[in-house]
Amino acid sequence: MKPDPNSKSPLTPPTSEEDRVAWLRLIRSYRVGPSTFHRLMGEHGSAQAALVALPDVAAKAGVKDYTPYDPALARREIDLARAIGAEMLCLGAPGYPADLAEISDAPPVLWALGRMNLLTQPKVGLVGARNASSLGTRMARHLATDLGRAGLVVVSGLARGIDAAAHSAALNSGTIAVLAGGADTIYPSENTTLYTTIREKGLILSERPFGLHPKARDFPRRNRIISGLAQALVVVEAAYRSGSLITARTALDQGREVLSVPGHPLDARAGGCNALIRDGARLVRNGADILEALPPAISAPDHTATANRDRRAQPKLDLQDAAPDQTKPNAPPPSAPPASPAQRGLRETARLHQQILSRLSPTPVAEDQLIRDIGAPARQIAPALTDLEMTGDIKRQPGGLLSRPPNATGSK
Repeated sequence: MKPDPNSKSPLTPPTSEEDRVAWLRLIRSYRVGPSTFHRLMGEHGSAQAALVALPDVAAKAGVKDYTPYDPALARREIDLARAIGAEMLCLGAPGYPADLAEISDAPPVLWALGRMNLLTQPKVGLVGARNASSLGTRMARHLATDLGRAGLVVVSGLARGIDAAAHSAALNSGTIAVLAGGADTIYPSENTTLYTTIREKGLILSERPFGLHPKARDFPRRNRIISGLAQALVVVEAAYRSGSLITARTALDQGREVLSVPGHPLDARAGGCNALIRDGARLVRNGADILEALPPAISAPDHTATANRDRRAQPKLDLQDAAPDQTKPNAPPPSAPPASPAQRGLRETARLHQQILSRLSPTPVAEDQLIRDIGAPARQIAPALTDLEMTGDIKRQPGGLLSRPPNATGSK
């Protein structure tokens, strides 16, 4: 069941610029996360009062010389949001997504960039492996397309693999990308074009400060927002120990329906999905299976209203607590000396080999489908397939099908 919204004190959202600065200062202050924010607001009644009390609270916890977040930095963040067209969403205020507001650690502040009206539409989360197989990415695209046709918005995390495939298939019907870093920080960089298109056609959300490059600890925090926004979460491919399974457990804790696409038992990328089904998650074969798991009011939305959605871009962004030293992007790696033509050729061959292997699993896939998924000319892929067949990394099956030996697959 869903968390009881009465379990935390109702917040009075900010109504003035001074109040918004205070909210940002509180959630940005050192060691203040969403749960601490809610507790302090419940105890002191306002962000201003909580900021005054915070040094004493920190001192009692053993933190000396505590100083709340600099007000000048909070004002600069608001100014930057205005400059790029981002909208500040505060918990309890109009426009804040209702489903997300129900979770116990709801982000006090979100920045949003794009089509704000998508937040009022029924939503389904779709997540999975970054090193997705060809079959996995095709499944993600099919499911996202089916959900879009049914009037549902697809929510994911803009990661490579399953996330990117789901977003791409839902661009015209509606998609929300929840970022682990700042809403203006594209990660991974290979999804730059996809990010730009989602910003124009969909919605970008993040609770993190602008310019923040995500670290490992930021992704589980991001994942609770993906599941919190959605009425159901679908896992397409996931290893037994993976971020997608963390998202699934979070979704269950939030009272969301969890669904899973089964996979080959010998493919490590399917281990988590199969375990979810074993433990009671609903098995998914197509979009209809997802719609059956949703309440009737969600699975059969008003298609007339869906067709007439406002497509004007309304910038929006989201941010969350971060220590001051978390706001600087990682330094670029030192430049390497130019490679010779032979070295470049070897690197290209190795990269193509890796692309092929990452898209194959013990489940056979047609060679022409693999070529289309990779997007390289057949004359380049054919020699690479021969190399990999000679080394035993791939197997040819009857009917022009390709697969990887069961002992050669794994989560990378």
